[in-house]
Amino acid sequence: MIYIIDGSLESLLCAVFEKFERKAAKVYLRLQQHFEPDAFAETLTIHNDAAKADRVWKGLQKKLDRGWMRNFYCCFLSEKAASMESLFEFSCYIFSSEIGAETNYGNEHVLAVAQVAKKVEREKHRMEAFIRFKQSADGIFYCGIDPDFNVIPLIMKHFKDRYADQKWIIYDLKRHYGIFYDLENVEEVYLSIEDQKKLTSSVKELVNDSEHLYANLWTNYFKSTNIVARKNTKLHTQHVPKRYWKYLTEKQNI
Repeated sequence: MIYIIDGSLESLLCAVFEKFERKAAKVYLRLQQHFEPDAFAETLTIHNDAAKADRVWKGLQKKLDRGWMRNFYCCFLSEKAASMESLFEFSCYIFSSEIGAETNYGNEHVLAVAQVAKKVEREKHRMEAFIRFKQSADGIFYCGIDPDFNVIPLIMKHFKDRYADQKWIIYDLKRHYGIFYDLENVEEVYLSIEDQKKLTSSVKELVNDSEHLYANLWTNYFKSTNIVARKNTKLHTQHVPKRYWKYLTEKQNI
């Protein structure tokens, strides 16, 4: 039996519900956008149902601690088809086992979820460390990003707490959505193609007059504190991979 889902968290949880509801012996999970029909395979398209999804989520909360619930969510945010399959098998394994089954790293699905979650957490920390805002002409700070994983839900609290006194937008150019903080609340935003282009634009009219001054000041500070004799490019790129340099003001002229 092949279960076909749309890739949302709700559809994943509903697939777990259907597996146990139907007492299916063996189920393979496939994303709708990647599925190729097979004349010899029996399929079931999973329809989203908030009540079923909520029931499965609450069931997982009874079985897993907060750390593992976060691992589950982080693995989902990786957006990988293989991760969806791992989460499905992981959920089925947890519900079929005694409490504490998540500590069995000999199970391939437990291990897979933990490993992917670790990668997503690493990307989350790097985004928090490497994001640099620019101030627009209307006073809003903004940054366009394209992380490997969908980490915006994970970095929201960090930036709300750290930059609570200014309005800002962080926009995921790859996934075409972002978050906007208005000094009180954080909400999701969706920009037009033209507005997305402006996020990566350096047109003078769009940038605050003092922005270039601050950028030059920071670049000069970075150069003045750099000790050429101790330069270790290999070690530096291990801590700050080159794919993140585009976010860093001090790297723009490299």
